[in-house]
Amino acid sequence: MLNNALNRRHLIASGLAGLALTTLPVSVFAQTEASAKALVNSVVTEINRVIDSGKSENAMLRDFEKLFVQYADVPIMARYALGADARSASPAQLKKFTKAFQGYISRKYGRRFREFIGGEVEVRNARKIKAGYEVRTSVKLRGSSPFEVTFLVSDKSGRDKFYNMFIEGVNLLLTERTEIGAMLDARKGNLNQLIKDLGRVG
Repeated sequence: MLNNALNRRHLIASGLAGLALTTLPVSVFAQTEASAKALVNSVVTEINRVIDSGKSENAMLRDFEKLFVQYADVPIMARYALGADARSASPAQLKKFTKAFQGYISRKYGRRFREFIGGEVEVRNARKIKAGYEVRTSVKLRGSSPFEVTFLVSDKSGRDKFYNMFIEGVNLLLTERTEIGAMLDARKGNLNQLIKDLGRVG
């Protein structure tokens, strides 16, 4: 559980993670610092576009799910969130879980995006890490002091996509892995039941 003092910031900023991580094909073009930063800039631009669209909440959530699939490495994120149980799951179960996971994440965090209205996300810098690039941003919201959000970006899916985020040092994907694990434990390890239930939560 996120502590109460940081809860609002994490819920707001983790919305980016919901858009906003196996060996996958190597990108045709080598990943660069500029391309990693451009990916994060695109994510931020698209989130703002949806927020400002004036659409209904359900329509916005559908748009956020499309953005999540476009800019995030959903298969890697889903496998990590499922943890050790991903190794014993069948290919069909993994496919269904990945689809349910992307909808769950999009609904869970997409509903919080309205708090970004009037805010600003600035891409500050990037540095090379073992699994790609770390891109740091500064988030400024109305009535809140700026805080740091860090995207991890890789091109192992064939092109640049983000596969994790850190909100003031808190690992969002690890947090989600803990929550998914608790859901699975509550269902006595029944992955099929979890997949079904994920379609109704978030």
